[in-house]
Amino acid sequence: MDCIFCKIAAGEAPAKILFRDDDVTAFFDIHPAAPTHVLVIPNRHIATLNDLTDDDVGLAGRLVLACKRAAFETGIADSGYRVLDNVGAGGGQHVWHVHFHVLGGRRMAWPPT
Repeated sequence: MDCIFCKIAAGEAPAKILFRDDDVTAFFDIHPAAPTHVLVIPNRHIATLNDLTDDDVGLAGRLVLACKRAAFETGIADSGYRVLDNVGAGGGQHVWHVHFHVLGGRRMAWPPT
């Protein structure tokens, strides 16, 4: 499989890792859309949020808690942050591996910019 996020999760591709455990990896986006921009991914390849199943409920919870952890570890939890997932081409997904964007460090506009 030629998935860059799988390679990052496995330690086979360079990334500035914030934290990693058996289930998830959090790392800094190389093209940040905010002063703090962390990506949180499952270590197991799952192409899109649509591909999660009922068997993944535990992993889904771990991903959400990892987003919270990323916010606390980068110091944006108290000031506020956005968690975003793009699903499919029409939703703006560019890497076909589930990933959540944790964005903060500035006031987040609505609609998203």
